[in-house]
Amino acid sequence: MLYLQLFLTFFKIGLFGFGGGYAMISLIQTEVVTDHAWISSAQFADIIAISQVTPGPIAINSATYIGYTATGSVWGSALATFGVCAPSLIIMLIASRFYLKMKDNPYVAQVMKALRPVVIGLILAAALLLLTPDNFIDWKSYVIFGAVLIAAVRKASPILLIVLSGAAGWLLY
Repeated sequence: MLYLQLFLTFFKIGLFGFGGGYAMISLIQTEVVTDHAWISSAQFADIIAISQVTPGPIAINSATYIGYTATGSVWGSALATFGVCAPSLIIMLIASRFYLKMKDNPYVAQVMKALRPVVIGLILAAALLLLTPDNFIDWKSYVIFGAVLIAAVRKASPILLIVLSGAAGWLLY
């Protein structure tokens, strides 16, 4: 029964936790500390701190830790983690299926065509926000940026660009 409770609790967190990890913290805390008492407030504070210094979203890190702590097994950890990820997976499967059925509809095609420049604009806006003096500390950083920009325009592999940029930064700094 504990395993089912874990899954359903984290499914609910994944389903109703909008706005990213920080927005989910109060919901997670209410569910796992107050309502179910699977961990203490101190343990919850610890997992939030650990989530900040490790890769991955807060909800997934919390689910993995709390699932293991509550059950003492990897199965509890896996169920809680799957529970928090399942709503997004289900919603994307439904949306993808809907899109595949409707992609030939002329209205849907027009909407998708209209969204392309919006998405490109959002990506460019995010990139422009990163073009600050904090990110360009000297002429070498401008050289790395310029080389990567030219390579990206020429359709170089993004993974290769990331690896080479990291290697150049490591060698130069």
